[in-house]
Amino acid sequence: MDASRLKITKVSTPSERKPNDQLVFGKTFTDHMLTIEWTSENGWDAPEIKPYGKLCLDPSSIVFHYAFELFEGMKAYRTKDGKIAMFRPEKNMERMNKSAARICLPTFDGEELIKLIGKLIELDKHLIPEGEGYSLYIRPTLIGTSEGLGVKEPDRALLFVICSPVGPYYKTGFKAVRLDATDYATRAWPGGVGDKKLGANYAPCVLPQTQAAAKGFQQNLWLFGPEHYVTEVGTMNAFFAFNCKETGKKELVTAPLDGTILEGVTRDSILTLARKYLDPNEWEINERYFTIHEVQEKAHKGELLEAFGSGTAAIVSPIKEIGWKDTIINVPLIPGEQSGPLTKQIASWMMDIQYGKVELDNWLRIVADIN
Repeated sequence: MDASRLKITKVSTPSERKPNDQLVFGKTFTDHMLTIEWTSENGWDAPEIKPYGKLCLDPSSIVFHYAFELFEGMKAYRTKDGKIAMFRPEKNMERMNKSAARICLPTFDGEELIKLIGKLIELDKHLIPEGEGYSLYIRPTLIGTSEGLGVKEPDRALLFVICSPVGPYYKTGFKAVRLDATDYATRAWPGGVGDKKLGANYAPCVLPQTQAAAKGFQQNLWLFGPEHYVTEVGTMNAFFAFNCKETGKKELVTAPLDGTILEGVTRDSILTLARKYLDPNEWEINERYFTIHEVQEKAHKGELLEAFGSGTAAIVSPIKEIGWKDTIINVPLIPGEQSGPLTKQIASWMMDIQYGKVELDNWLRIVADIN
């Protein structure tokens, strides 16, 4: 993949930016898209930025029949000093290449794709919304396009990138959600691909989410195995905060990366920030196994402090209740507010970095000036 070979075809009439109150997550797209074709014979073709439009694929394309598809979710932000910046894009490129290698799709030079995405963003930068909570959602996708039926390693592929100006992921904004602790369906399993961002991981989760919604819950809290280990929440990583009387400290805990847990960029960012800013004399930050039974017991003892999900789309999503069997586990919130204090603090840390108010370890990659 070579960004220097980029060809650009612009739209004849650029779109105008939509008002923030008209943005529905993932429903509005920018004027242009990036496409790069690959063949086993010639490798990556010249990248092309062209007007956003439909793809033309043969009905026998391998992506339709055997799920040779993966994607990433990234964001770019308007910073306080008049720049457009992507948040930790190298982490997404690393994960995207891992996903590609796992399903026999071609890998690529992540830095070259970051350059190309930067060119795409610069072309449509006028469509990026202003204000905290608003950003440009970036969706790189890689699919197998080999024609013909038969399960085999693809010899043709297409990488494309589309962008969507977005506001808050949930229509209700930063509000705590109710979860259905789900042991009747499994999101991922040892030796599987739960740690890869494959489209095939998501479709099977829609039915359990619909079943949870029918019971009044917004999302599933995915459990695994006879022990009922807590793994993820909906399409996000899960964090819980406990008060540990044995150590005299508070504990922020999330499931370990054992191959069943998605290697979330937001997850990694939160762990880094927590280890950097939380007082080690007061807090332990752990990646360990824990069960719904431990959560229930902690809640019964008054030792469950708070809980939240984390992901690129929502950043952090506070949790207020968990339905487990015939009981409800109540998660404490700040009185009159929609999150616990740590969740609120972490959301603030993340937004300060993403909107350029605070610099940390080159987490922002500047791709354009606003003007």
